[in-house]
Amino acid sequence: MTVESKNKFWKGALVGALLTALAGLVIVGMSLGIFLIGKAAIDGNGQTAESAQAENQQGNLDLNQITSKIQTIQAVIDKYYLFDEDTSDVEDWIYKGMLSGLGDPYTVYYTADEYNKLKEDTSGEYCGIGVMVSQSAETGIITITKVFEGTPGAQAGILPGDLLYKVGDQEVTGMDLELVVKDHIKGEEGTPVTITVLRKDTGKYIDMTMERRQITVPTVEHEMLADKVGYISVSQFDSVTADQFKGAIDDLEKQGMKKLVVDLRNNPGGIVDSVVSMLDYILPDNLDIKGDPNLVRKKKDKTLLVYMADKNGKGEQYYAKDGHQIDVPMAVLVNGQSASASEVFSGALKDYGRAKLVGTKTFGKGIVQTLFPLDKGTAIKMTVAHYYTPNGFDLHKKGLEPDVPVELKEELKTKIKIEHEEDNQLMEAIKALK
Repeated sequence: MTVESKNKFWKGALVGALLTALAGLVIVGMSLGIFLIGKAAIDGNGQTAESAQAENQQGNLDLNQITSKIQTIQAVIDKYYLFDEDTSDVEDWIYKGMLSGLGDPYTVYYTADEYNKLKEDTSGEYCGIGVMVSQSAETGIITITKVFEGTPGAQAGILPGDLLYKVGDQEVTGMDLELVVKDHIKGEEGTPVTITVLRKDTGKYIDMTMERRQITVPTVEHEMLADKVGYISVSQFDSVTADQFKGAIDDLEKQGMKKLVVDLRNNPGGIVDSVVSMLDYILPDNLDIKGDPNLVRKKKDKTLLVYMADKNGKGEQYYAKDGHQIDVPMAVLVNGQSASASEVFSGALKDYGRAKLVGTKTFGKGIVQTLFPLDKGTAIKMTVAHYYTPNGFDLHKKGLEPDVPVELKEELKTKIKIEHEEDNQLMEAIKALK
C-alpha cells in the first residue's frame, strides 16, 4: 500500500464523510432496494425483448451502426491483440457497459453466476462476515453501517463507521457494491478473508482476517419494554421478514402491548411484497387518504399502501385487504440509512397519522427496480418506476422528515450493540408515544 494511494483514499474519505447521498445499501451477501422479483423480460405491452428489437432500431440508437462497429473492433482484436480473448467475458461487458451508460447506479446487467447469487440473497441466509455496508454515489467509498453481534466481522473488530478500503489485495473504493459483496467478501464457508478498513477517528488502516461463516440474518427481533411498550427491530425486508414481523406483533399482543416502536434505522429496504404485507397487517382495510387527486390513486373505502408510476404514468397500486389491524400508538425510528422499502413503510404510517417518525431524515430512494430474466441464466435489474406514499409524495432524493428530529449521540455511532437505556433516539420515540 503506497503513501500516495493512502493519501488519495483519505482525501476521498474526508469528502465521503460529508456526503449523505449513497449509491446503495447492502448487507454483505444480500440484495436490497425495492424489487419486483421474477418478472419476465417483457415491456408494458406484453412485447418480448426479442420482438422489440426491430422497434428499437428506429429509436435513439442506430443498432446497425453499432453492430458494424463491434465487428470492426473484433476484427482488430483478432488480428492484433497479444493475449487470448475470453469471448464470454467480452460479451458480458458489452451488456454491462450498455446499462452503465444509462448513468443509473441501480440499473445493472447480471451474468448467470451473479444472477444466481442475487436470487440466493433474499432468503435471509448467506455465507459471509455479517456486516452491513453502504456506498457513496459521489466518492464510491464504502462504509460499514452495521455489524451483527456474534458474526466473524464483530469478532474480528469491525466497527460501524469504518471505511472499507481493501478486501484481500483488492482496493474496493469505487467498485460496484454488488460485485464487492458477491465476488470478494462472500465465499465458501470456512475460507479466510482479510478486510482492511480506515478507522475515521484515528486515521489508521487496520487489517483484520476472519473466516466466512453461514450467516442467518435476524431480520426481525422483538421484546417487551417497560410500561407495555412493544419494540420491534427490522434490519431489512427479505422474503422471510413479513411472517417474522407478524409473529412478533402477535407475541407482543399476547403480552398485553399498549404501545409500539418499530426500529428501521439502518434498514436499506428489500422486497416490496414484504413491506406491503407488513403494512396490511398494521392498517385497517378502509382508510381514506386525502391529497391532490391528480397525484393520488385510490379505490373508494380501500386503504392505499403505496403506488407506482412508470414512464407512461402507469403502475401497480397496493391496498390493505387482510382484515387485520393494530390499534395502539406507534412510533417508527429512522435515520439516513433507512431507505426504499423502509420509506414505504414509514411514509404510509405517517400519511395516515398512525405513527410518528423519530430520528433523522431518511435516505430518499423512491424508485423501483424490476428483474428481467434473459437467456443463458443472465438478467437485467432496471429502474422502471417511481413509487409514491399514499398521499402522492415522491420522496426520491428528498427523504422523509421525522416528526421528532433527534440525532443519535456521537459516542453511540460506532457501537455494535446499543443498550436500550442509553439509546437517546429510542427514549425520544417512547416519549413521543406519551
